[in-house]
Amino acid sequence: MATHLTLFQQGEHLNVRLPDYGHGEMVQANQHLIVHNGEGMLLDPGGHKVFAEVLGALSEYIPVGRLRYLFFSHQDPDIVAAANGWLATTEADAYCSELWLRFIPHFGVEDYFQDRLHGLPDEGGVIELGGQELWVLPAHFLHSAGNFHLYDPASQILYTGDVGASLAVEEDVFEEVEPHLPSMAPFHQRYMAGNAGCRAWVNMVRELPIQTIAPQHGAMIHGPEQVAKFLDWMANLSCGLDWMDTVFQLPHRR
Repeated sequence: MATHLTLFQQGEHLNVRLPDYGHGEMVQANQHLIVHNGEGMLLDPGGHKVFAEVLGALSEYIPVGRLRYLFFSHQDPDIVAAANGWLATTEADAYCSELWLRFIPHFGVEDYFQDRLHGLPDEGGVIELGGQELWVLPAHFLHSAGNFHLYDPASQILYTGDVGASLAVEEDVFEEVEPHLPSMAPFHQRYMAGNAGCRAWVNMVRELPIQTIAPQHGAMIHGPEQVAKFLDWMANLSCGLDWMDTVFQLPHRR
């Protein structure tokens, strides 16, 4: 995952996954850029150690001054730790769950940038980028209490944060997802809060035409057939509190 990867390009619309600049013990994380009519949105831009390189990669597609939005799917440091740098270097507005508006400043966001950090209601909504609608979809408790995914109707790409994450993989895209589900299961079982959230999310996104699921970690899932197989798996996943009953015991009773 060392190179730029164009996911969709048609007319004035572009979806690209930027190179992976993670190293050492950092969890691998994808940064995605959507461009429409010369304006950009950067999704889950990452932490301090990748900030300069992601900024440089972005500038190959649009002038930095044309970055209009930052989208934070949730509050984890691999997503928002460099928020202050992005707000200082660009004129972009940042969007996240309204639950995290008073937590993200702990990463060092200066008070005078606070008016460019906007809270999203639980229901999500629509953000317009250069005349193109982008849909903000609720994905709460998958895994964060205030969590959102982003759907791009032009490319039919669903950006899913930690849902669909695969760790330590070499592939950019899973053309066949089923062989990878066993290795994806431990992450989802531990980080997703429970099957009720999984089913609610699956029931919602099944209404969408989806060509690609693009998670924040690991490979993408491409093609309607593979997307459907992944959604079937998620709908039936036992995870989180579904299987942690034995953990909630006093130490001397275990």
